[in-house]
Amino acid sequence: MHQDMPSDIDFVAVGASAGGVEALTVLMQALPPDFPVAIAVVLHIPPGRLNPMPALFAERCSLPVVEAVDKDAIKAGTVYFAPADYHLLVEPDGTFALSVDAAVHYSRPSIDLLFESAAESYGNRMLGIVLTGASADGAAGLRAVRAQGGRAWVQDPDTARAATMPRAAIEIAGADDILELSSLAANLSRLASHTS
Repeated sequence: MHQDMPSDIDFVAVGASAGGVEALTVLMQALPPDFPVAIAVVLHIPPGRLNPMPALFAERCSLPVVEAVDKDAIKAGTVYFAPADYHLLVEPDGTFALSVDAAVHYSRPSIDLLFESAAESYGNRMLGIVLTGASADGAAGLRAVRAQGGRAWVQDPDTARAATMPRAAIEIAGADDILELSSLAANLSRLASHTS
């Protein structure tokens, strides 16, 4: 299953849970330094501690990697991680918002809420990616992305460390591409040469 490389993507949202650090490492290491699109990542991590992911991935990615801050303007070519114990939302004015609303699928941050809010703001100019994970978080959000005309890529469940999340995403939302991780990373990196 493969479609033409999108040329009009302005925002990429990525969701991962169990096995996500390894999966995200493959994606982040594939990104070229001229990658022209903002990326927001929700990775389920335990609440009650600082999020180690921005520092960890800053060493594994040629792009700036930061923790998202409330009211921050979204900048192209930057990777943003949701803070621990906060939902990360995209506002229509091109900024982030943080929320302490109730957990979704036992998770805060929620992949669904990031995807749904970004889909409302970016519509068909967004790409949602669901990676390995052991819950159904991300499936409803990916359905919202597709309903707004955005694109959906999902890690092949047969190659994921935890197949529940990508499988749920495919069953509930469908996908434009279902790819094993290295192919997904290669396609994502090629956005740099296909996005104007």
